[in-house]
Amino acid sequence: MRADHEVADIFRAVGPAYRAAHAGHLSLHQLKVMSAIEHCRTAALGGHVEACEDCGHWRIAYNSCRNRHCPRCQGAAARTWLAAREADLLPVGYFHVVFTLPAEVAEIAFQNKTVVYDLLFRAAAETMLTIAADPKHLGVRIGMTAVLHTWGSALTHHPHVHMIVPGGGIVPDGSRWVSSRPAFLLPVRVLGKLFRRLFLTRLRELHQAGRLAFFGSLAHLADRRAFLRHLAPVRTKRWVVYAKPPFAGPAAVLAYLSRYTHRVAISNRRILAFDGSQVTFRCKDYRRDGAERQRVMTLGADEFIRRFLLHVLPRGFHRIRHYGLLAGSSRKDSLTLARKLLAVAPPANDDTPNEPLDVRPPCPCCGGHMIVIETFERWRQPRPPPSPMRPAT
Repeated sequence: MRADHEVADIFRAVGPAYRAAHAGHLSLHQLKVMSAIEHCRTAALGGHVEACEDCGHWRIAYNSCRNRHCPRCQGAAARTWLAAREADLLPVGYFHVVFTLPAEVAEIAFQNKTVVYDLLFRAAAETMLTIAADPKHLGVRIGMTAVLHTWGSALTHHPHVHMIVPGGGIVPDGSRWVSSRPAFLLPVRVLGKLFRRLFLTRLRELHQAGRLAFFGSLAHLADRRAFLRHLAPVRTKRWVVYAKPPFAGPAAVLAYLSRYTHRVAISNRRILAFDGSQVTFRCKDYRRDGAERQRVMTLGADEFIRRFLLHVLPRGFHRIRHYGLLAGSSRKDSLTLARKLLAVAPPANDDTPNEPLDVRPPCPCCGGHMIVIETFERWRQPRPPPSPMRPAT
């Protein structure tokens, strides 16, 4: 069901003026994202005509843009991705771990998204793999699925990685599976210290190699001494690594993944009002607890668009990654071994071709099955339905 107010509505109403006012300051990729969202499910992308097999009711359906930043297009993408991940679940507890960059580093990340976001992934994954492999902790090789989010609830820039981690792993010689404690995976303070060291060491290496760029208020950080002074406070600050309690079974893991893997900066259902100049939406204030955490925020439309575009990822950047036992090159063999060690039957291997999922809503008149009777190209409109035949005289 379509929300009362959508990001696309805001882009269509205010986008042209915003682009004109910020000409030369928006990247080509940002412009393409705006265009895709504005044209999503409109005649600009073409579409098809559906008719009910029972009552003959007609309905026009326009094509989706399928852009990964579009709030309307991520539901189908998430369902497809989850179907592939369901077979990977093991009958163990799963933990949710979050690695967050401090503000001083986040502002560097914003001007160097590709290299610093990639470093965030690699440092967080190496931290988990290293501490889990330590005999003082689990002494095993674990697996994890990591998802990058770059936003806070108010659309501010807040880069962090969410990880879903099975509660245990395989010992180095592959002879047995070792489970974690039921409500404890790894010590977060130990994780935080290693994450800080790995990240800062490699960030300094990136600076020394000339792979970081600085503009505007951060231009002075191109100088190495200024860069090191800027990082000095975060070398002693505690870096936040948060581990949530384990999920209540595989179904809860899938429910979580469906909410997080394909989420965009703001969903349409969070937008409460748009009057042409201001946008009101729901957000959370994480400094508060209980009912006070839920807040309502109003931003000017230009500021809303600016904040939304903060979270456009670099072209080709992978925001979902797998590590350890779940890494692509070894996933199949690792999961087969894990199931053997856990004495779990492998998932059923159904060689019969799956029927394509019919996602078309039923007929709004009679609930009947809708079929496609005509397709039309981009920027075209479908032909009108034929008029009823007059009886012969």
